[in-house]
Amino acid sequence: MTSTEQLKTYVDTWWSAIGDLITLLEELPEPDWDLATDLPGWDVRAIASHVAHLEGLSGGAPREEAEVPESDHIRSPMGQFTEIGVLTRRDAPRAAIIDEIRRYSSVRHDELFASLPEDPGAPAPGVFGAIGWSNAKLLRNRPLDLWLHEQDIRRATGRPGNLDTAGARHTADYLLEGVGFVLAKKAGADPGTTLLVEVEGHTPRSFGVTPDGKGVPLTNSLATPVEAPTVTLSTDRETYVLLAGGRSSADPARVKIDGDTTLGTKIVENLNITP
Repeated sequence: MTSTEQLKTYVDTWWSAIGDLITLLEELPEPDWDLATDLPGWDVRAIASHVAHLEGLSGGAPREEAEVPESDHIRSPMGQFTEIGVLTRRDAPRAAIIDEIRRYSSVRHDELFASLPEDPGAPAPGVFGAIGWSNAKLLRNRPLDLWLHEQDIRRATGRPGNLDTAGARHTADYLLEGVGFVLAKKAGADPGTTLLVEVEGHTPRSFGVTPDGKGVPLTNSLATPVEAPTVTLSTDRETYVLLAGGRSSADPARVKIDGDTTLGTKIVENLNITP
């Protein structure tokens, strides 16, 4: 797949995820917007507001400012930044938030449909480039963010579904790439350790720890898993995403561990790879 084709895939996946999220938000009665989610300090309204903020920045909206108070759930500069959109929309009507998502994402989609970025590695526009993101990273991250938040809202409001969409597959594949870091750094596995991760609906992924202590994929062909791994983890897509996404409703018991169960348990306990 060429870089242009890859960018188009990201855009198509993002656009599909936008439609799914808007449809879900439009179905929710007003009381559901106040329901707590898996994300500390954020209710459904906060998630919708966060999405409106970022889609606005992608679609040309002016940068927003707000005084972000100290809070247990705000632990980093990125957390402070993402809280701004929540604060500036706390009293906004639900319809206005949904319209903002629809309006700015449509502007951005029209721009991308007319012309994809010529250089995937060049800095992304606006604030995203300022934090070090490339065009490719921005386009790749947006469907992940949207689908994860759609699922946060679905769990909070008792509306499960959309676990086999383009956004779902994209998100799980993306999060699978970080397992090597978890193996080597967060779980502290020794050099020579190997890991096979089997997530239902995805190609098995193999990882190993190099002599200098780095966690890396073991094959260029993802269809060729490592033989006799030190530990094998097997689970379904939703469980994996909840664990790798650091969601509080994740259930580690839904991961089957074969081989070194002590190491496997440590990997599962440290599987969160989101900021």
